[in-house]
Amino acid sequence: MEPRKPEPSAAYRPGGAVATDTVALKAALGSPTDRRPSMQSAVISRALRFGLRPIVHRLPGHPMGIRTARTAVEAASLLVGQHPRTRIEGVHAPLEGPGGTRHLAGEMLVPEKGRVTDAAVLYLHGGGYIICSPRSHRPITSRLAVETGLPVFVPHYRLAPEHPFPAPLEDALDAYRWLMNEGYPASRIVIAGDSAGGHLAASLTGEICRTKLPTPAGLVLYSPWVDLTCELSTECDQRTRDAYISAHTARRIGQLVMGQAELADPRLALLECSWTGVPPVLIQVGGAEMLRPEAERLAEALTEAGADCRLQVWQGQIHVFQLLNRVLPEARAAMRESARFITSVIDGFPAAGSGAVA
Repeated sequence: MEPRKPEPSAAYRPGGAVATDTVALKAALGSPTDRRPSMQSAVISRALRFGLRPIVHRLPGHPMGIRTARTAVEAASLLVGQHPRTRIEGVHAPLEGPGGTRHLAGEMLVPEKGRVTDAAVLYLHGGGYIICSPRSHRPITSRLAVETGLPVFVPHYRLAPEHPFPAPLEDALDAYRWLMNEGYPASRIVIAGDSAGGHLAASLTGEICRTKLPTPAGLVLYSPWVDLTCELSTECDQRTRDAYISAHTARRIGQLVMGQAELADPRLALLECSWTGVPPVLIQVGGAEMLRPEAERLAEALTEAGADCRLQVWQGQIHVFQLLNRVLPEARAAMRESARFITSVIDGFPAAGSGAVA
């Protein structure tokens, strides 16, 4: 049974504070973020911890391991269909620039009914910057399309170690500019991403603000990988034993991603950014994942900068649990929360409801 969703109440206040009547509502009805994990969640988390984590631990050791992982993920993705009420439109667009012609590739997830034609979501998939693709993340992207009524564009960005940072950011900027050129105003585009894609989505938003490009309507981050050096996540990993990956493994992957880039580069070091002019932000993170302290620290940095940041910590949930929205009631509830946030910032007024943690 899915957790009961409280009725909307007072709006979030700027800076991430929650109005007092929202707090009273949470106390009376209970927030879906605070409820004990479902049986499905507990079983899947345990299975991943003992089945997948040992495999991922060996992933970044050599190029053959990465190639094998990519092949395995793509093969598994063939079994993962999109939401039945969506269709997929391939995108292959030439882009002219100072360096000549580049090619943007990706896929657009389009809802079959109720499509909004002048707004869109730009979604950047996770996978440690080394694996995964738009296909692997269709459980999230297609449900977002259905829940919001918006087309969701997922670009194929270049992966490390062949293409270290800032190559993925350059591709994400191309995707954002392409959406605007296709007639989607920046004020009606929401940028979203998970894990490494969450890092990329935040980096893209920061770069947009620094370079004075038109600002998007909002930013949604699922389990963002904020600190590629993994200093913040090491202690948490020792306590929680993340179901997917260890901080040691993530640090090795981070070294592949950064390449020759400087650690102080604000496009990489998200906690060092000024975050001036950032649009409203929603961060969702699992309570049982090692990246939780990174998400909490990013929320603090955004709030300190004056941004409207809403942080949701979902008790007992694993890394990017939203991918499992077909089987986990918590994932479906989280997707509804993020869809409600997206539609509210697109429509130009603050979201209201439960589940936010100031």
